[in-house]
Amino acid sequence: MVRRMLLGSQLRRLREARGITREAAGYSIRASESKISRMELGRVSFKTRDVEDLLTLYGITDEQERASLLSLAKEANVAGWWHSYSDVLPSWFPTYVGLEGAASLIRAYEVQFVHGLLQTEAYARAVVRRGMQGAGEADVERRVALRLERQKHLVDESAPDFHIILDEAALRRPYGGREVMRGQLQHLIEISERPNVRLQVVPFSLGGHSGESGAFTILSFPESDLSDVVYLEQLTSALYLDKAEDVTQYEKALKELQSDSPGPSESRDLLRGLLQLS
Repeated sequence: MVRRMLLGSQLRRLREARGITREAAGYSIRASESKISRMELGRVSFKTRDVEDLLTLYGITDEQERASLLSLAKEANVAGWWHSYSDVLPSWFPTYVGLEGAASLIRAYEVQFVHGLLQTEAYARAVVRRGMQGAGEADVERRVALRLERQKHLVDESAPDFHIILDEAALRRPYGGREVMRGQLQHLIEISERPNVRLQVVPFSLGGHSGESGAFTILSFPESDLSDVVYLEQLTSALYLDKAEDVTQYEKALKELQSDSPGPSESRDLLRGLLQLS
């Protein structure tokens, strides 16, 4: 997904530099203007022939530059590891997993439950069972396995910085029973000590705050050509927002939440207090 976005942004820049419209670019590859738009946003796969024709149209004759972009097109079409779980995932979620795995900074606010990257296996199983009512045990376990696989990226050598804000409601909602919640709270205390993890809790005592519209995640990437993406999950779909004005609004809300909430150290104290009460 990220490679497609990167290639698309480079093709858009080359097209705009030559003053060529999307309609003209689409005509050159026997496609519509909307197809060019989807390609430039990285939302469709790339045919080598189409990329070759577009590069010719855009005046790219240097063999090394052409080879580099064509190689990126081939890489962009390679399925990620998570596609083997597509049978138990909603159609919109593989895109998110790909973006999450490529991000260098993940910023999120959660209110319903603990963020998937921080869930213990037992807590994740309880959440998945609740969300997949009627599903077979094998499907539940495959979804849990995917969640645990995603978490490996948070602790490997190329781990992203992860800034997470949890609403106190997520910590008091008892998924899986008392022992599961105790294990989850203890895990949060421990993982919040990692240098790449910044965990804050929004306490009930704060009252109203800037996260009132619900959970969201902001993904940032190391490639300068890629804009930040806001991910919003809904009941039957998800939204991916990358327009600067949209991203700015969510960044503002997140900064206000970070400013209004206790810091990481005080939030760990709050977690310890909840652990003693559980």
